[in-house]
Amino acid sequence: MKPPLRTKSVGTKVSEAEFAKLEERAQAAGLTLSEWVRDVLLAPPAESRAEVAGEVVLAELLALRSLFLNLSFRAAKGESVAEEEMRSLIERADSTKMQRAHERLEAVHAESRKPEPVAETTAAETTPEES
Repeated sequence: MKPPLRTKSVGTKVSEAEFAKLEERAQAAGLTLSEWVRDVLLAPPAESRAEVAGEVVLAELLALRSLFLNLSFRAAKGESVAEEEMRSLIERADSTKMQRAHERLEAVHAESRKPEPVAETTAAETTPEES
């Protein structure tokens, strides 16, 4: 089924920094800016805020996990981490956290949309009655 023809538009002015932030969020969601803005504007407000908050918390947790694993691995090998390298690890964790969170959430949503497997029914095992 084809979506309804969109003939109306909604517009607003944003700063360069705000526009960059919007583009980043759309990209993290795997959508074009128009698709992402439409989804956000049409989402129920409470659900949208809770979903975004959950995604942000998951993103931060994934970034912390990444840093923890990198630092633990280095410590286990007896290696120290120079300041420049630490900054690089933090930057890498921060730059990928939202995309990784979105991917994890999308995988969970995709899994929940899969149809339940139909259980096969088998005849009940019966034992012959003794006469």
